[in-house]
Amino acid sequence: MNSSHTAITPVLRTDPANWVARHESFVQRAQKGGIDILFLGDSITEGWCERGLNVWNRYYESRRAAAFGIDGDRTQHVLWRMEHGELEGINPRVVVLLIGTNNTGMEKTDTSKIRNTVPEAIEGVQLVVRRLCEKLPGSKILLLAIFPRGTPGDPQRAQVARVNAAIARLDDGKRVKFLDIGQSFLEADGTLSEKVVPDMLHLSERGYELWAEAMEPALNEMLK
Repeated sequence: MNSSHTAITPVLRTDPANWVARHESFVQRAQKGGIDILFLGDSITEGWCERGLNVWNRYYESRRAAAFGIDGDRTQHVLWRMEHGELEGINPRVVVLLIGTNNTGMEKTDTSKIRNTVPEAIEGVQLVVRRLCEKLPGSKILLLAIFPRGTPGDPQRAQVARVNAAIARLDDGKRVKFLDIGQSFLEADGTLSEKVVPDMLHLSERGYELWAEAMEPALNEMLK
């Protein structure tokens, strides 16, 4: 493994300005304990507390669940958060992990610069899973495929597919289960409906409903 690339190097974010405060709120929540289902990820996970809140309340509020997601996070940021208290004091039965989409594509501030190569993004997700297994030895991990984004011909859509093909092999039939629910968001022609994914990346309330419905059988099985 190449230790020099960004996707596997834990890093604290200073942008947005409230990133640290949000991380600290997760640490405080973890210290209270009582989390059976932990959702971990980026803005799509964060969206459970916003557009997906009504769905969250129906599916997860009574099941001792928590969502630790921050807009824009990449694997390196989740690695840092995990090393700085977000997993302390908890022993969730299942961790629902969705991370990696922000490691693909180009930097917004410099559109000529790639965020990470596909192999780097793969290594980033692999390391997050490995660290979860180390830090939460009593937890199972439901590793979600990165959700489809953009249009069928979008290079980033293809990058996501390649990452997913690789991280699917992390499924060990025991603690780690890989689940690809991407088809739930796609039309027959491979496009994303604006009613489900309005900006071709983030989910609407309907999108969160589709997520919950598609994941429920696997989640229930892992909670047994």
